[in-house]
Amino acid sequence: MPEAQSGLSRTAAHLHSAMKAAADGIGILLVDGFHYLALFAIGATTVWSALAAFCEMFAKGRAELSDILLLFIYLEIGAMVGIYFKTTRLPVRYLIYIAITALGRVLIEIGGAEHKTGEDLLVVAGAILVLSFAVLVLRLASQWDDPSDPSHRRQFDRTC
Repeated sequence: MPEAQSGLSRTAAHLHSAMKAAADGIGILLVDGFHYLALFAIGATTVWSALAAFCEMFAKGRAELSDILLLFIYLEIGAMVGIYFKTTRLPVRYLIYIAITALGRVLIEIGGAEHKTGEDLLVVAGAILVLSFAVLVLRLASQWDDPSDPSHRRQFDRTC
């Protein structure tokens, strides 16, 4: 009788591992499918929005600085989607670049349209400075974090 229970336990364990492997495979397939679908949707929306903004500039007959910065935002979003599509890693620095560019647009609108020279300009400029410092910290941390990166060895040799 103990042999029958042992055989039953092995069969149950084998069945359990087979079910888990099948569920893991289906889960990975669904997650990857969702990622690709979402990336294509974000990419298509970015292209659509950039084309619409460009057509508006063309219809106006001129492009203002805030319009050009908007196109840079679309470019950064497209680059971020492309990098994520190729590497499945989300480059956080690109999000910060987008935020800096968006704050630059706000800075231009505050300074140009309202002719304010007070607190609003300082707050936005301070936010850009903080985000720029964050990019610097992320770049330095990424160099120190990846020992397989050849630039890591050069950076380490210079500081020691």
